[in-house]
Amino acid sequence: MDRRRRRLLQSAAAWAGVSSIGGVPASWAAMNAPLSGGAPFSFDRLIALARDLATLPYVPPKPRYGQLLSQLGYKTFMGIKTRKGHQLWENTDLPFSVEFFHLDNGIRVPVDINIVSNGHARHLDYDPKMFVYPDPTLAHRMPDDLGYAGFRLHDARTDHREWLAFKGASYFRSPGTENQYGMSARGVSVNSGEPGPESFPDFTRYWIQRPHPGDDAITLWALLEGEHLTGAYQMRCSRPGDVIMDIRCRLFQREAIERLGIAPLTSMFWFSETNARRGADWRPEVHDSDGLAIQTGTGERIWRALSNPPRPDISLFADDNPHGFGLLQRDRNFDHYQDSGVSFERRPSTWVEPVGDWGHGQVALFELPTNDEIYDNINAFWIPAQPATAGSRWAFDYKLLWTDHAPFPGNLAHVTATRTGHAGDPSTYKDRRPTDRKFVIDFDGGPIGQNEPGADIHIDASASFGEIDNPYVIAIGSGHPGWRVFIDWRGDTPPDQQSVVLHCRLMRGKEPLTETWVYSYYPKPLPG
Repeated sequence: MDRRRRRLLQSAAAWAGVSSIGGVPASWAAMNAPLSGGAPFSFDRLIALARDLATLPYVPPKPRYGQLLSQLGYKTFMGIKTRKGHQLWENTDLPFSVEFFHLDNGIRVPVDINIVSNGHARHLDYDPKMFVYPDPTLAHRMPDDLGYAGFRLHDARTDHREWLAFKGASYFRSPGTENQYGMSARGVSVNSGEPGPESFPDFTRYWIQRPHPGDDAITLWALLEGEHLTGAYQMRCSRPGDVIMDIRCRLFQREAIERLGIAPLTSMFWFSETNARRGADWRPEVHDSDGLAIQTGTGERIWRALSNPPRPDISLFADDNPHGFGLLQRDRNFDHYQDSGVSFERRPSTWVEPVGDWGHGQVALFELPTNDEIYDNINAFWIPAQPATAGSRWAFDYKLLWTDHAPFPGNLAHVTATRTGHAGDPSTYKDRRPTDRKFVIDFDGGPIGQNEPGADIHIDASASFGEIDNPYVIAIGSGHPGWRVFIDWRGDTPPDQQSVVLHCRLMRGKEPLTETWVYSYYPKPLPG
């Protein structure tokens, strides 16, 4: 794993670690926030800035106090708290407040933060009184111009809970409606899934619109800077229930990019009922997301069940103007995880809904092998068909939804589980090849309900290599709604050692009853 990715992920584990403490006048955030300078600001001005910067050589940011921050271990950092009353706009009549993150050993370069009001931006200076340290001597060692690592938004209208956070590279994430952090989003991905190293551009400057009393949304802007490109972002963020982000993205390339990823999503998948690691961990399932969902431009719904592959694996889904794609956590049954400490069943799903014409391209799913839950090994993003050459300019608008429910219509049955085992019937096990595999796919919802599958139902299944054998469908029964499809895959390992891609859906005549289940299987013998 790339060392920078590792540092970012380790730092991200502490996103929820800073909370308010202490006692200072509650009016501090309203009256004494240290603002300086002032200049006209608009999204058009930000776009012009990003465009101009793309014509200049990239200068990587360097930490000013790297040696000092390297001494902040995880335990020490988790003991640093925001002083009570020091959130921006805390205890005012404004609907949102902003809490800032302390720099740490993983993120040593501060971001530039500005506050926008009436079309003018003023710089938010660092305030050393912002934080309370577990070791008083540490406070005296912190410089007055240290800067902030990022920030998170709190909702002052209801429960004062945090609902959106920005920290590290171009990462941001939301705990969603269930108030549980899980997967993340990024501004852009550069060469994710390529043989060479991935590049991580940074949101280096932020502008936060001061809201008005009664506002139901807050607008943020960000400048992206990296070796290969620059970018300007506008994000209108609201929390009517689900967290909704209306994002406008403008990119300007410095250098050619082999694989440009738009609206990238990042998650973790270790194991589920599909690939349960018996004996490796006491929990039945460990994942932040269990599938990639796609609604194509023609309206087809695809469910690509996630896997933990033996080697890096990329799946590409060609499309024209997709209706949407996202990494979802469908399984919301606590019994399937049994871990009340991290609550996988409450982790948000994230859905990308393109706005305007995205043209031809591919939805990409990049999966990395992992042996632990601390690494984000799942990436999904849109790859435009047009080559990402030096000097290219891009404009993409989209909605980003953080939710706990299905983000598309329920007119088709959806996949609820994928299980695997030995192919064939028990009496024929001795005749099987070691790589033959049975796949059991459960569907529920839509036109299925409590109905029994009739004679007019047929299984549309295929494999990129080998053959499909003995397909059949039954009602799950025993008080459980839905239908269960059984298919056997038979074959040897593909000559190129790559995966076998399987497709399955249920049809009535020419009409689909279910979304299309897709799975990437690496043939290998099962134990036993």
